[in-house]
Amino acid sequence: MKGAVLGSPVEHSLSPLLHREAFLFLGISGDYVRQEVALDTLSTFFDLHKSEFDYFSITMPLKEEALQLPVVIDPLAARIQSANTLYQREGEWHLTSTDGSGLIGALKNQGHSGFKKTLVLGAGGTARAVVGALDGISEEIVVLGRTSTRREVLQHAVEKSDFEYLRWNDSPGFSDYDLVINTTPAGAADLLADSLTPDSCSLLFDVIYKPWPTVLASRWADNGGSVINGLELLLYQGIAQLSLALNRELDEVSLATHLRPILKKAIG
Repeated sequence: MKGAVLGSPVEHSLSPLLHREAFLFLGISGDYVRQEVALDTLSTFFDLHKSEFDYFSITMPLKEEALQLPVVIDPLAARIQSANTLYQREGEWHLTSTDGSGLIGALKNQGHSGFKKTLVLGAGGTARAVVGALDGISEEIVVLGRTSTRREVLQHAVEKSDFEYLRWNDSPGFSDYDLVINTTPAGAADLLADSLTPDSCSLLFDVIYKPWPTVLASRWADNGGSVINGLELLLYQGIAQLSLALNRELDEVSLATHLRPILKKAIG
């Protein structure tokens, strides 16, 4: 079994550690490496090297570019216009996203399975995966984005839930939501922490795991809210990728329990 994480930069990616340690835990002979692949070069890399690998993890900035590859694209990736996993099945390459299923797995592990109203901070590829995964799980989904050009593709990711797109502001009214998910880069949501009050914080899922805690996560906890670290998303989306590559179900909880302290130690 051989896999790789593709993107740029990938120098500090924890995916190799996660997948290699999972191989050891499962008794699988294999390797997993980093491959620096710049924007607009994925197709060339894939053509040259696909025969050398069993699966790929796709990270930024390639999650949208991957949809241009001549592979079988599943309905989820097509709907959210974002993908993070290439895997083989019966001699064909398939493309999908486990970002959303990873989020749902992490939430379920913490005892959360349904929401009335969710606020998603950010409107990029991760946000689309999150919105697509929460469709039908959260009654309402609101996205706070900096540009209106993202509205259409985000709305296309939603089929069952009520959807609303709002322009970014520093006081989004957190008390209206029972789940808030931060998909923005480190530091981008720091100013939102100034609007927090003790009665406004429910559950925050911050997809960032380094640096940790973020300003928003720290202030959220200080105000009595619950916080889930982005390490949980990394864990569960990675386990889902490995499950696809192996074409068998894995004990997600046992594997996550084993891998979590290893990744925490690596983060420092």
